Amino acid sequence: MERVYNFSAGPGNLPLEVLEKAQKDLVNYESKGLSVMEMSHRSALYEDIQNEAKETLLDLLGVDDSYDLLFLGGGATTQFSAVPLNLMQGTGKADYLVTGSWAKKAFQEAQKYGDARLLASSEDKNFTYIPAFSKEDVRKDADYLHMCVNNTIYGTRIIPSKIPDLDLPMVADMSSNILSEYYDLSKFSLVYAGAQKNLGPAGVTLVLVKKDLLGKAHEKTPQIMDYKVHADKDSRFNTPPCFNIYMVGLVAKWLKSLGGVEEMEKINKEKARLLYDTIDSSKVFKNPVKEEDRSLTNVIFLTENPDMDKAFIDEAGKNGLISLKGHRSVGGIRASIYNAMPLEGVKKLTDFMKEFDLAHK
Repeated sequence: MERVYNFSAGPGNLPLEVLEKAQKDLVNYESKGLSVMEMSHRSALYEDIQNEAKETLLDLLGVDDSYDLLFLGGGATTQFSAVPLNLMQGTGKADYLVTGSWAKKAFQEAQKYGDARLLASSEDKNFTYIPAFSKEDVRKDADYLHMCVNNTIYGTRIIPSKIPDLDLPMVADMSSNILSEYYDLSKFSLVYAGAQKNLGPAGVTLVLVKKDLLGKAHEKTPQIMDYKVHADKDSRFNTPPCFNIYMVGLVAKWLKSLGGVEEMEKINKEKARLLYDTIDSSKVFKNPVKEEDRSLTNVIFLTENPDMDKAFIDEAGKNGLISLKGHRSVGGIRASIYNAMPLEGVKKLTDFMKEFDLAHK
C-alpha cells in the first residue's frame, strides 16, 4: 500500500527521509552492531547522538548560551505542574492566558501551587479567537506569564507580532507549532513542546529554559520534575527516551537541510493559504476562527451538519487522506499540516474538498 497523507493532530506524520534513515539504522546503527534502542544512555555513542540533536535544535531555535535545552519524559502535560513548581516560588503569583483546552488545563493545574490568575480567556466564544491583552494587564509582581501559542483543538494561534515584551518571565507551550514559523524566543524564559506533533515521535518533551531560572524549584518538588536536576545530569538523570531523542535529532537535521525555520515558514504559509482559500471560497465548508488568529498548523473547518462532516471524512479516507476528524470535544474536521506535511498533500486535500463542494452545494 502506498503511504497516505496523514493529517493527524498528534502523533503527526514524520518526514519520509527521516523514517527511511531510521529504518536503515534500526537494527545496526551506523554499523556499530546495535540499535539506538539498545544503547546505554551512559555510553559515549549515545551521548554523541543526544549532543548532536541538542546542538542542531539550539541552532534552529536561534537562542544564545543563556538557555539550556532539556529532553524530558512525561509529555507536555507534565509541564503543567513542573512550570509552577519550578517558577512560582518568588511571589507565588502567575498569570495565565487561556486560549484553549490545554491552556485551561495548565491554568487549573497551576492553581494547586499558588496564586494563578486568569489574565484573559476566549472561552466565551468557544476559543475561536485570541483575547486581547497588553503589558499593563499582567501583574508586575507575577513570577511569570503562561500562554499556549498554538491551539490544536480550536485552530488558533498567537501571531509573533502579538507577543509582548515583558519585564518578567514568559512561558510558552509551543507543542504544536515549534519551529514552524519564526518567533523571537528571547522574549521567553521557558518554552516547552511535546515532540509528537512537529518534532518527532511521542515520548520526549523539549524544555528550553533560561539558565538563571534553574535551582529555584519548591523544596518539595519531586526530583524528576526539577529542571536543575535534569540540567545538571544532561537530561540523563533517569533513562531518557533515547530512540525518540535520536528521531528528534534526525527531524532537526532534515529541517536544517531545507533552510531552517525561515524557509519552513514560507512553505507552511503557502500550505495554510491554499487550505484557507479553499475553505473561504466554498459553499459547503466554513472556518469558525477569527481570521487574524488562524493557526498555520491546525486548520479547523466543518460543513452544515455532523453527518456531512462524517461523509467527507470517510470519503477522504478512501482517497488516502486520513485522520481528518475534529477533536472529540468539538467535532467537525481538522487538517493538521505540520512541517512534515508536504505541499502536495495539502493540494490533494484541497482538490478533494473542491470535488466534495461541487457535489454537495
